[in-house]
Amino acid sequence: METIVKILSAQYVTHNVRRFRLEKPEGFIYRPGQATELSVNKDGWRDKRNPFTFTCLTDAPYLEFTIKIYPERDGVTNQLSMLNAGDDVILREPWGVIEYKGPGYFIAGGAGITPFLAILRMLKHEGKAAENKLFYTNRTDDDIILAEELTELLGDNAHFCVSRQTDSVYDKRRIDEDFLKAEVNDFSKHFYVCGPDPMVLGITEILTKLGASTDAVVFEK
Repeated sequence: METIVKILSAQYVTHNVRRFRLEKPEGFIYRPGQATELSVNKDGWRDKRNPFTFTCLTDAPYLEFTIKIYPERDGVTNQLSMLNAGDDVILREPWGVIEYKGPGYFIAGGAGITPFLAILRMLKHEGKAAENKLFYTNRTDDDIILAEELTELLGDNAHFCVSRQTDSVYDKRRIDEDFLKAEVNDFSKHFYVCGPDPMVLGITEILTKLGASTDAVVFEK
């Protein structure tokens, strides 16, 4: 299914991440953590599609996407950076296997936080956010997406790491085996992992080594 929808609003939430709110087609249903593919509705770009995660609550009257822009790649995200309210994009069916299965640890790198935004907002709405902890790594302080809101959602359970800024106010450790041994106190809980492929692979291998059940580690395969 392909549906042409209008952009309702578009604004930057960091120096290179833009939040889009789109028209929501009647009867459109998705689960928190799922994604879809978007295309720009103009000549030469209608068949070029990128996957993006829904980041709003499912009962919102719009569809929201929080998208990292890569101007150097001259791809779909760069085209999206040129659009504004009133412009059209092409929306497709939702898909994805990242969904909430129970209390645990969310581990995200960079734009990998986006599948977790709708889930964490849902948990806050349901009064369950405090049962979970977030470890979120970025290169610099300015790269952290929605740090203030994540802190509001999780309080002290929102833990930020920064890898390439020596004067960062946040934790400068890498999320590796030593970090997880120090910060995780129950490897029987669920783990939700999203980020660059090498990071996801490395962390899932470490979690399995440290005793996490393979079935309890949730990531996009």
